[in-house]
Amino acid sequence: MQDSLSTNMAGTNTISQYRSIVNQCKDLYTKKASDYGTSWRVLRPISIVDQIYIKAWRIRQIQETGEQKIGDSIESEFVGIVNYGIIALIQESIPDGAETELNAAEAKQWYEQKAQEIEDLMLQKNHDYGEAWRDMSQQSFVDLILVKLLRIKQILANDGKTIVSEGMDANFCDIVNYAIFALIKISEQKML
Repeated sequence: MQDSLSTNMAGTNTISQYRSIVNQCKDLYTKKASDYGTSWRVLRPISIVDQIYIKAWRIRQIQETGEQKIGDSIESEFVGIVNYGIIALIQESIPDGAETELNAAEAKQWYEQKAQEIEDLMLQKNHDYGEAWRDMSQQSFVDLILVKLLRIKQILANDGKTIVSEGMDANFCDIVNYAIFALIKISEQKML
């Protein structure tokens, strides 16, 4: 099934662009794991949500004002959103009571597993939605990320329970995909 979905997107080159972005994000994640270890393992879900929120809100402020005072680019903030989103999914999957520190190989393996799950979801949604994201603005991606974060905060306030809505993991997957789509569009703009 995945091969047919990839073939349907061949004209837009989405899958190669997508994987290139994920590899760039994974490279930074891996380098930071070498520098800092997996210190992020102490973060609770709300802390990860807040880290992503700060990055998304900063992008929105720059978009609205056209000004920034620190050097971190919008692109680097989207990379951070991708990595923190994947970290949230890793945290959710690692059993309670597991060691805080993961070795470099384990950390990379977890990242690759979650990134593949997110890619699989993207392929399914792109099939159904016909790559509608290509017509969306960078501002819309940020707004949708912020909406998803507010939903996750509400789910956390409800002790992780939902009645009819998707759970936190689905929202984190969408956040990661929106950030990757924004990064694809940024990379395409650089090529113009």
